Amino acid sequence: MCTRQEINVPEVAIALVSHYALHHIRYLRQRLTLPVIGATGSGKSSFIDIVSGSNLAVCEGLRPCTDTVQAVDAFDLDGRQVVLIDTPGFDDTTLRDTDVLDMIAAFLATSYERGTTLAGVLYFHRISDPRMTGISRKNFGMFRMLCSNRTLQNAVIVTNMWGEVSLQVGDAREAELAKEYFFFEPALDNGARMARHDNTTSSAENIIRLILDNRPLPLRIQEEPVAEGKDISETSAGEQMQSESRQGADRVATKYQQQIKELQNEKVQLLKQIKHRDGFFSKIGGYLDRMFS
Repeated sequence: MCTRQEINVPEVAIALVSHYALHHIRYLRQRLTLPVIGATGSGKSSFIDIVSGSNLAVCEGLRPCTDTVQAVDAFDLDGRQVVLIDTPGFDDTTLRDTDVLDMIAAFLATSYERGTTLAGVLYFHRISDPRMTGISRKNFGMFRMLCSNRTLQNAVIVTNMWGEVSLQVGDAREAELAKEYFFFEPALDNGARMARHDNTTSSAENIIRLILDNRPLPLRIQEEPVAEGKDISETSAGEQMQSESRQGADRVATKYQQQIKELQNEKVQLLKQIKHRDGFFSKIGGYLDRMFS
């Protein structure tokens, strides 16, 4: 049986986690603790502010505002104390994906080592997005790697920003997300649930009520560094990120090789045109010489 060990996380990851967040870890043990995960701009901070009465930075511009992991003060819901943990997205424009993973892993693993087991996890997705982009799939893929199939039973996939689409369009997108293997279907098959958030306090509270009676379970990203002594890069999420990075580098290399090949072909065609032109002018010159000689 594995015993808990000292967390094997990079020192820089601890430095990246906000002092505010670490200050709150000791309060989490006896409370309902929920991390909120999702792409940048998916409404995570707004949701937390609405339901908890906190005042996290919410941006209206292009730059993301959540650049660290931070836990808000506990609030009461149906006689339970709830703590929500805001996290940056893996598509953050100001942070590398590895930095985001280090921050999330450092915070969650540290809280687990100190006795906090999560009651669940919320994943946010914009229903206003016309398609499931590569970035969206990457964020959801990392969410699954953080959780493990066993803990997906405590997860809620929250579709947000319903006010930006018609109900008919939103219903169709929700149905597609739920039934497609490359989208949410595998998570739902493992016990995750979907819920709609309409940007009201009652909607946010009802979403959290889906988790109130859960049996707390540690996420994979908590168990692997603590119980198994893995470095962040050795965890399932870390290996997935490295694999995506290699694939991304391979795609870039392939693209550049294709561009080089196209330029070489253009060069050959241009040289042929120049040779043809020179031959043409040479013939004209010979013809004129014969005319005036």
